[in-house]
Amino acid sequence: MSGPVKRSVSIAGHATSITLEPIFWDALVRAAGEEGLPLNALVARIDVERIEQDDLPNLASAIRVWLFRRALREG
Repeated sequence: MSGPVKRSVSIAGHATSITLEPIFWDALVRAAGEEGLPLNALVARIDVERIEQDDLPNLASAIRVWLFRRALREG
C-alpha cells in the first residue's frame, strides 16, 4: 500500500489540491466514468454537496465519505 497522492483539480475555474490514498483516487476515477462525468465535474459536485452541510468537512474527507456511501448504495 502506498501513501497519499496529491493531485490538482479545477473546481469552478480555480485549481485546488486534493490528497487521497491511491485506492480512493482509483474509486473516484471509476465513479466519474460510471456517472459519465469528467473527474473535475464529479469533484465539483461533491464539493457543492460538502458546502451545503452544517459541519463542513474538508474536501478530501467529503470525497472519501461520498465514495463510501456510493459503495453502500451499490452493495
